[in-house]
Amino acid sequence: MNPHLARHLDWFASLSPVTLEDIDAVYAESATFRDPFQALHGRAAIKALYARMFQRLQAPRFVIGAVVAQGEQAFVSWDFSFVLLGRAQQIHGGTLLTLAADGRIAAHRDYWDAAEGVYEKLPLIGALLRVIKRRMA
Repeated sequence: MNPHLARHLDWFASLSPVTLEDIDAVYAESATFRDPFQALHGRAAIKALYARMFQRLQAPRFVIGAVVAQGEQAFVSWDFSFVLLGRAQQIHGGTLLTLAADGRIAAHRDYWDAAEGVYEKLPLIGALLRVIKRRMA
């Protein structure tokens, strides 16, 4: 595995408010980040996203699963666990990372099911989505 990628994955697995300060070594200045809810440009915006995560969630943690890497790109599966409003939650997903020439992350694209991970857990919307999902299966 690319040594830069290995270091970045270790950083994600140990991400905390303290290790967040090491983000300059992980993301390029002009890095992009995209997930089902937002598209961000720049390391400062990505750092602010992680800082908000630590403010809003209790015990957020990424557990890295399979890694498939080729050249400057890697796809990483992960489980994200956290506590929100006193309830333990878990989201399964994957990330496509593209590394810059200096080894830092130039592009970060998260793939996860927002319906399963968030919307299905909401009281009214969740029930409706579960019904739709059952009928489509």
